Amino acid sequence: MIESTELTSGWTVRPASPAPGAPAGAKKWKLPATVPSVVHTVLLENGRIADPYVGQNEELQHWVGRSEWEYATTFTHDPADSRRTELVFDGLDTVAVVRVNGQEVARTFNQHRSYVVDVTDRIRAGANDLTITFLNVRDYAEGIRAAAGVQPNGNPEPFQYVRKSACNFGWDWGPNLVTAGPWRPVSIRRYDTARLHTVRPSITTTAAQEPDGGLPARGEARIEVDVEVARAAGAAARELTLTIECGGRSASVLLHPGSTTARAVVELSDVDLWWPHDMGEQPLFQLTVTLQADGRRLDAWSKKIGFRQFELKPEPDEAGSSFVFAINGIDIFVKGANWIPDDCFPSRITEDRLRQRLTQATAANMNLLRVWGGGIYESDAFYELCDSLGLLVWQDFLFACAGYPEEGPLYDEVAREAQDNVVRLMHHPSLVLWNGNNECIWGFWDWNWKQELDGRGWGRRYYTDLLPAVVAELDPARPYWAGSPYSGDPERHPNDPRHGNVHIWDVWNQDDYVRYADWNPRFVSEFGYQGPPNWSTLTRALEPAELDLDAPAFQQHQKAEDGGAKLQRGLSAHLPMPSDFQEWHFLTQVNQARAIKFGIEHFRAGWPRCAGSIVWQLNDCWPVVSWAAVDGDGRPKPLWFAIREAYRPRLATVQPRGGSLALVLVNDSARAWEGTVGLELLSAWPPAAADGRALPVEASGQFDFRVPPRGTVEVPVPLEMQETGLPSAAVLAIRGADISGSGRLLYFFGEDKDRITTPARVTARSIRVPDGIDVTVTALTVVRDLVLQADRLDPAASVSDQCVSLLPGESHTFRITTVCAGEDSPALEAWCRHPVLQAVGLKEDGIGAPAPYYGSGAPRQSVPGPV
Repeated sequence: MIESTELTSGWTVRPASPAPGAPAGAKKWKLPATVPSVVHTVLLENGRIADPYVGQNEELQHWVGRSEWEYATTFTHDPADSRRTELVFDGLDTVAVVRVNGQEVARTFNQHRSYVVDVTDRIRAGANDLTITFLNVRDYAEGIRAAAGVQPNGNPEPFQYVRKSACNFGWDWGPNLVTAGPWRPVSIRRYDTARLHTVRPSITTTAAQEPDGGLPARGEARIEVDVEVARAAGAAARELTLTIECGGRSASVLLHPGSTTARAVVELSDVDLWWPHDMGEQPLFQLTVTLQADGRRLDAWSKKIGFRQFELKPEPDEAGSSFVFAINGIDIFVKGANWIPDDCFPSRITEDRLRQRLTQATAANMNLLRVWGGGIYESDAFYELCDSLGLLVWQDFLFACAGYPEEGPLYDEVAREAQDNVVRLMHHPSLVLWNGNNECIWGFWDWNWKQELDGRGWGRRYYTDLLPAVVAELDPARPYWAGSPYSGDPERHPNDPRHGNVHIWDVWNQDDYVRYADWNPRFVSEFGYQGPPNWSTLTRALEPAELDLDAPAFQQHQKAEDGGAKLQRGLSAHLPMPSDFQEWHFLTQVNQARAIKFGIEHFRAGWPRCAGSIVWQLNDCWPVVSWAAVDGDGRPKPLWFAIREAYRPRLATVQPRGGSLALVLVNDSARAWEGTVGLELLSAWPPAAADGRALPVEASGQFDFRVPPRGTVEVPVPLEMQETGLPSAAVLAIRGADISGSGRLLYFFGEDKDRITTPARVTARSIRVPDGIDVTVTALTVVRDLVLQADRLDPAASVSDQCVSLLPGESHTFRITTVCAGEDSPALEAWCRHPVLQAVGLKEDGIGAPAPYYGSGAPRQSVPGPV
């Protein structure tokens, strides 16, 4: 039987060759360490560097990534043990020399691969020394650049010359923290006779279509398992038996003497289908592969799999060519986000942390995450959680925003890396698409690469030849797409909105967010808008004096080119100018939320021509001003709440149509959506007294509607309800069951910078409840984007809603989950004070104690969710 022992403790780390800038005496360091880790985490744990996420500390640690480092430990060997002995490295970052008892046994050049080293003939009885020396990765990359020639790249760091996470060298949302170390487990493995070397399950599912057009529940499945076996010395003549088992069925095949490969097949009927979480359940089944000899079990591989049919449909039509995902025969609208590494030091990302982050994705009604090509192939736990949570995964191969050499050692490294990861991940039902690169094909077309390259290769061979060949050979049941963006034809512009998938970045970089409406794409796999992290995340990283747009430490946490000016441009188009940093923080968060909600609703209203929206980005890796919905400390920003609303299964949105307005009803569910909608055109001019009186109704009406399953319906808004003759302060109120989380939505005709002539006013009260605090806010005026920043009082607090808009007389109750609810908690009224409670146009003196309702009849409907 195989025996594997993980080498986690007993390691030491020392700088084998400290770079200039290293602290005095660093050469003598010998620091205790555990594995997995990287040098930065070891130095942090031993107090040798300051937290690079805080202030300007990032600039103080660049010597770490320019030094050589040695990890060392020992392991023992029993001389009576004659089994083959292997060292297994699940991930070495990146250029490493492995020695056993002073003898070199391996050199590695790729963070994204695993390595197995046979050390049977290198070990001795008793203690054995194992050292891993991590060389200066920049020196290696510069050597490749000198040999292969300079390739285009917007980042001065040489990330494309080494198979290492590109964003590790810094990005427009991430710090430059060049890591080194055994970032994934190291183990010692012993076996006799034989072991499983690779197990490759290819799963084909056919969904049984329902006669009424409903979602299929069951299907037929075929599991083909290709296995490669490693035989120990002297075992070539042994006959081996391979058995696969799944769903109560099994199959066995013999491996005759000398044979190292075999295929076994199991067919299953009437299996439960796996679905994304917003469409159905996620049944998982254990697939077990066992290797035996003479009835004795030698090795086993066991993973959970699921049965689902998936098809990517890039089909020509009258508008160009589609880019549609079909699950179990059902075309879906992709409601996704892009995923980056959740920490600059991935070795400290736990399964619990991943579960929290991925649950935040599903709670925001997302059904897909795209693992971006400038990061890493994620851990097994990531994909297992996506399987169980019902999150589809679009997986990039790891190329991003640069030309990549096609010659020399990199080509072979890319091939082995792709083979390793395709085989490792192909059993996951959540994984639906392999994608060749991020923005590399687009870069060749539009970023002035052609003149710089002068005919040299830039990576196209990877995307059009090598990678599709690897997928076709090893994972033929899963589709491959050459790039993001890509139009499906190498002779067609890769970001053509009529074909394939596009990235939309001119809006953030150049235009106002309402220009999303100028795009009519088939599928959007990147678009985003910036905003700062939550207050407690920002103040953990910066001192009070550094909370200033011009402070160097603040600018250290804004990596986007001209990011501050772009944020200012976005504010000036829509919102009043902030009077101080606190108001800037609030308004830029709100503007980010509005921008992405506007974009998502526009794209969803374009269904079925537009079949997907993947926001840039879900998460952050550190405290930074960025495009993320969840900040670097794991706190949802107002953007997250806006995405949750915009990705609801049933969406009502007001959209321009032919110079007029229409209410577009989008139904992603499997059942028809029927109901009645009421519309009211309300006048907010001249400004009503700040006493909660209802706004006058200028026009009203209602209509019945029916939206078919996975369909859309457009209803023109009557002309008399389109602000005819009224100033821009008018509001269109739309009410109906399931219209939004609150049962009604508001459409504002004017921009807040023009509409707000007097401050907003509310009353607020808070009470303790069993799991926290309830804060009820009642509007005395029109109030837009009411936000409760609970983390200002308790960094661990969470809040039920954000970005709530109210009409005069309406109320909303925020539920705050907090441990600060006992005797030592902040005073109850603190949860109602500015700036904990903020809204557009709401000043510190605009929050009063609860007052009687002055409108006619009963108070207006309480609004229980974001609108």
